[in-house]
Amino acid sequence: MIHEFSVLKKAKRKIEADWKEVRIAILGDHATQFIKEALIGYGAISKLNYNVYEADYSQIDQEILDADSELYNFNPEIVIVTNSVYKLEQSFHHSKNQDSFANSFLDKVEGWMEALKNNTKAKIILSTFPELPDAVFGNFASKVNSSFLYQLRVLNLELMKLSAQNGNLFLCDVAALYGVYGQNTAKSAQMYINADMIFSLDFIPVFTKQLNDIILALRGKFNKCLILDLDNTTWGGIVGDDGVENIKIGDLGIGKAFSKLQTWAKALKERGVILCICSKNDEANAKEPFEKHPDMVLRLEDISVFVANWENKASNIRNIQEILNIGFDSMVFLDDNPFERNLVRLELPDVIVPELPEDPAEYLDYLLSLNLFETVSFSENDKDRTKQYQAEAERVSSVAKFANIDEYLASLEMVSDVKEVDSFSLPRVAQLTQRSNQFNLRTQRYTDEDLKSMIESKEYIAISYTLVDKYGDNGLISAVVLKKEKDFMFLDTWIMSCRVLKRTMEPFVLNTIVEEAKKLGYSKLIGEYLPTAKNGMVKDHYKNFGFEEKEGRWELSIDSFEKHKCFISAK
Repeated sequence: MIHEFSVLKKAKRKIEADWKEVRIAILGDHATQFIKEALIGYGAISKLNYNVYEADYSQIDQEILDADSELYNFNPEIVIVTNSVYKLEQSFHHSKNQDSFANSFLDKVEGWMEALKNNTKAKIILSTFPELPDAVFGNFASKVNSSFLYQLRVLNLELMKLSAQNGNLFLCDVAALYGVYGQNTAKSAQMYINADMIFSLDFIPVFTKQLNDIILALRGKFNKCLILDLDNTTWGGIVGDDGVENIKIGDLGIGKAFSKLQTWAKALKERGVILCICSKNDEANAKEPFEKHPDMVLRLEDISVFVANWENKASNIRNIQEILNIGFDSMVFLDDNPFERNLVRLELPDVIVPELPEDPAEYLDYLLSLNLFETVSFSENDKDRTKQYQAEAERVSSVAKFANIDEYLASLEMVSDVKEVDSFSLPRVAQLTQRSNQFNLRTQRYTDEDLKSMIESKEYIAISYTLVDKYGDNGLISAVVLKKEKDFMFLDTWIMSCRVLKRTMEPFVLNTIVEEAKKLGYSKLIGEYLPTAKNGMVKDHYKNFGFEEKEGRWELSIDSFEKHKCFISAK
């Protein structure tokens, strides 16, 4: 949620010494002190210690282009660059080539990106420019390429294209925020004239909340699952009382509000967010609208886990979590009933439970304002996530049919396609490094560009693993990045999706790693475990697989290695 500036200042004082430090640099051609204060406050609320280097006033070029600058000495993980649209306008009016002004500024930005790439591994967050009303051409500005508004729109579009091409560049869309909050709220003429602050004190928390959302996503913290109540949340009315033909949904009256909510949920599902149902209802009644109502946007095939019964909703969410095997802190639960919301907050405090407005007409606007599903990656594999979790629900329900776990695993007929990462699998592997928090031995976050550079250097080998069984295709679920050292092979990264835990994928992967090391003539593997708040489950991973601890790392002799038992065959 968005906090007032005074709340963020207080939060800053509560940072604890053992919180993870994140090194962030802020560069601006305007006053950035309050942005820094608010961002540190959001970090504290997220239980992170943001160590922020604030560059001197209006020193963007000097800091980025000088390889010996304080920026690079600080060695940030994330660099935020924010420019004043008002100063941009001044530059435009002094430009001799106004009809190509956007491209000229873009050249400068590309120069920044090149310098940053050469001098740091930091991720870059660049803010877009809000649109200003054109007081020269008025509405005719959209037809005149030498107008500032025309060039501003071109520039924002070109920044989007640049970001799409650069895996380490991310945009904070200030232009979109201005569209929501309006210029009169977002800026203060007095603050700009007297203090060179481009945002009002009320808008700074809005802007820094977006920055914080991006930073958290870059660190692997984002929401993966949307759980929906049904009656008066997904549709209007109570299906068990009113009947499927009388629930409110579609283009008439308040039904439009529920259709808009469903359309948003469907779009999230297409992006890879897991959709689940948790409703107090008879299951047959609850499923009937999905199967029969012509105006339903969501259908049963869109839902990964469907729970409808008369049990405690917190207990049902626990069951959903067990099937999905994701953290409660990556789940969002929507329910119109204040009692149910408070119950879930009390029993499952990590689950995000928005306080929905009383009027359903306001549901979607309110939810959009929360920016609940920020992401820093997207791959084609995300579109298959619903089918993968539906298959997982089938697997969970089938376990009881077998006498022992080995018999069950053998029945799955599991096959893995093992191959070096290529241009097709690279985006998914990069995404896995960003998303994986629990089965992640070192928690190194890599973008497409990072991985591409590592592989091209010939110092690293990256291997991907898929998993298919009789219930369906799990997609690419594991990856390792191996670094070639002089006397050993180092396990830079070993990650795996938690939904395939305990299916002997872990020993299967280790067997293939040892084979690769043997092929390259190595006699030992060295791994490392770097603890985080979420990867405690793999604390003893190397120990359990026969590695010996030596000087804080884990060593495995390849010569004495014997293959581990598993129920997976290579494709």
